[in-house]
Amino acid sequence: MAEQPIQTTHTGSLPRPAHLEALLAGSDRGEAFETAVSEAIREVVRRQAEVGIDIANDGEQSRVSYAVDVTGRLSGFGEGVVERDWPTDLEAFPEYGERVLGESENIGGPVAVDDLSYVGETDLRRELGRFEDATEQTGASFAGRFHTVPSPGAVLRFTETAHHSSRREYVFDLAEALATEYELVAETGATLQVDAPDLLAGFTLTYREESVGQFRERVRTYIEALNRAVAGVPDEQIRLHACWGNYPGPHHHDVELGELVDLFYEADIGGLVIEGANPRHAHEYRTFEEYPLPDGWRLIPGVIDVKTNIVEHPEVVAERLERFVDAVGNPNRVVAGTDCGFATVVDGANVVHPSLVWKKLETLVEGAELASERLR
Repeated sequence: MAEQPIQTTHTGSLPRPAHLEALLAGSDRGEAFETAVSEAIREVVRRQAEVGIDIANDGEQSRVSYAVDVTGRLSGFGEGVVERDWPTDLEAFPEYGERVLGESENIGGPVAVDDLSYVGETDLRRELGRFEDATEQTGASFAGRFHTVPSPGAVLRFTETAHHSSRREYVFDLAEALATEYELVAETGATLQVDAPDLLAGFTLTYREESVGQFRERVRTYIEALNRAVAGVPDEQIRLHACWGNYPGPHHHDVELGELVDLFYEADIGGLVIEGANPRHAHEYRTFEEYPLPDGWRLIPGVIDVKTNIVEHPEVVAERLERFVDAVGNPNRVVAGTDCGFATVVDGANVVHPSLVWKKLETLVEGAELASERLR
């Protein structure tokens, strides 16, 4: 039986106003940029409170990308060429793949040219302070706050190195450098959400030619690197977000959650954020029956699909939550979430129209309320 209503959250990124996206596309980070970011954060804070989100954030309004912006707070990076390949599922359908992602090509991006170190404390504190300012100015109140950071493996995926001798050396150098960012976030009392698409999507994106067994060894290394990066943060203050890639592909080459979840359980964290509405993986709630959630962990399943403009019925959301509760065995260990972010990058590739995002989040809250009532 539920001792309290099922709480609600989301996965981080929320729509940005068009004028802010234009500023983010440029290089000017002056007064006009600061004003636009602050206004946008106030708006997403206000709207999260309005729809009833319990555990909120700043919507990643100041970021161009969830994974790459942090490189601006690390020394040791230069500009170079980053390899970009289609995921294997889209290669099977090239005409559709080109419509979704465009031509496969190498692009300009951050390249490590030296040992990495953290130099962005001032910039990060400014980013963290904007949420506090927004809640004070709007009068919004939430049960909790989270702040997103990329995993070492996520940064590796979207950058390159011309300095390290191997991917293993590179990912552990990233872990050492990112540890400072993680600790500074935790000092605010916010839950640290570590976005780690490398743990699932990496199978079809980064290690496309490897077997599941070979990929498991990659994941094991990434978890080791993650644990080094979060060593200074209490486990209960960390939730790990793993997904199969936030793009509307067929996903028929995705690795199954059950083939990797035992490795996830080796992470020094207190919660797991996982897709649960994605129609390719909606059955995977059963994984938590076969592989029970570690003691003390919370599960944050996605019960809203961020790759369709269909607004889920509250009954659908409630049923999805109830399946996860049954699998976990305790409703107080489940938090209702979304599959992924609604605006993970500023490039127009996000699927859900901004005007529909808030309706979907309203449904998230309504569905959580229905499930809570049934589980009393």
